[in-house]
Amino acid sequence: MNKLERDLINNMQGGFPICAHPFQVLAERLGYDEQTVINGVKRLIADGYVGRFGPLYNTERLGGAVTLAAIAVPPDRFDEVAEQVNACEEVAHNYAREDVLNMWFVILAEDEEALQDVIKRIENTTGLGVLSFPKEQEYFLELHLEVPEK
Repeated sequence: MNKLERDLINNMQGGFPICAHPFQVLAERLGYDEQTVINGVKRLIADGYVGRFGPLYNTERLGGAVTLAAIAVPPDRFDEVAEQVNACEEVAHNYAREDVLNMWFVILAEDEEALQDVIKRIENTTGLGVLSFPKEQEYFLELHLEVPEK
């Protein structure tokens, strides 16, 4: 990882400028030009250092519904079921776990009825039961991972 990439990772966590030219603002803050910053972010994504670049919305405050869901997937069907689950646009991300409930994912929908429809659709498509774990209490944990120089 080069200096630009470290600077970008260390300075994009916890907030990104909300304005007409956010990459220009970040570039000025870090001492680069705008195109260098844009290209650097593209490289971070292409090289797999950054898995997702975009805003996080509070779905519930916007009137939507969200849940953490899990399925016990037979190991020989895991890839097939992952494709079926990930085909739902309401599924935000999907994780494999080493447990009976070995597939976990987040569902975001416009409301509770739509959320239940997604769960039913996944169950019908996969033939497997989906367990839903809606949030009972929200905690805010800000995690900032500093990338040191070597």
